[in-house]
Amino acid sequence: MPLENALGYLRGAASRKLPLVIVIFGPHAFLREHVLDSVVRSALADGCQYRGFQIGAGDDYGALLNELRAPDLFAPKLVVVCRILRSRRERADDAEPADSRSSGSGGNEAALIAAIENARGPGYLILLYEKDNAPAKVRRAAEKSALLVNCMRPFDNQIEHYVRVFAQSLGLKLAPAALDMLIARHGGDLAAVANALAKVTIFATPGQAVQSADLDEQGARRMPETFELAESLARGRAATTLAQLGRAIALGRDVFEILGVEIIPTMRRMMIAASMLASRKTTADVASALGVSPTSGLATRAIEGARRLGLPRLERAYWRACKLDADFKNGQLKEREEALAGLILELMESPG
Repeated sequence: MPLENALGYLRGAASRKLPLVIVIFGPHAFLREHVLDSVVRSALADGCQYRGFQIGAGDDYGALLNELRAPDLFAPKLVVVCRILRSRRERADDAEPADSRSSGSGGNEAALIAAIENARGPGYLILLYEKDNAPAKVRRAAEKSALLVNCMRPFDNQIEHYVRVFAQSLGLKLAPAALDMLIARHGGDLAAVANALAKVTIFATPGQAVQSADLDEQGARRMPETFELAESLARGRAATTLAQLGRAIALGRDVFEILGVEIIPTMRRMMIAASMLASRKTTADVASALGVSPTSGLATRAIEGARRLGLPRLERAYWRACKLDADFKNGQLKEREEALAGLILELMESPG
């Protein structure tokens, strides 16, 4: 079977018939787990019983192969999942002697390859490699009859498709504004996108499209999500930022964390953008300096904030924020919430 990427597999997962052997690998950890979960759910719906194995450094495939050779009398259809950890290093045929391979009873990689090539069902064998690639011998064997799924990091133009696929798998239909909000809020963090959609299923109305308002937890006592306050700050929403600050502190978030994790990094990005724009650099240059894609929400908001606030004001506010951080840690400033609110107001106020 041909090699597929994770997006291609997930798009057709609901309608495709599972092959007897599926090999999952790639650098994107969340996508590997998401594809595995999709495969296992399909197999369980097909009446299979789950068996799980884990292969690390020093382990062999003996127990896995024994399971494949001796199916459970009470579970004639199995989905056997073998997770090969990153700690297991690929060796030349598992460094097994030739007589061990010829016996057909070994637990080495050659025996696993034979099991892949001779798979007859009725159950399924799923191999998940927690690494960027599967061993070459396994790939060659799997290309004949198995399915290979490569879980690459998504390109920017694929993020919208992943969001739609995640929503579809949960039975959700997204309104255009909700789709845009998810992409703007989480960018390429597919785990956060999937988590946000999973929370929507708790209260979503069947048959109705999910709106942008549905993506926010209900109630005035909601804890602002991490970086939500930073986003409001970058967008210049003074009232919203102060409200989120007060609510976050009231519900237990630490002032040190808010200042050090959200506010100072946001101001630093805007200051870098303002400095580069003043030197007539392009938005692509700014995004490169920030280490993100030109279409990333982080770059867009940093550039918007830089243009709105200007470099001199950002520099003054940034150094004041750094001094606040030092004063907080040294115990020289007790009214921390008020000091942080004052910093936000000073940054947001129109130059006089």
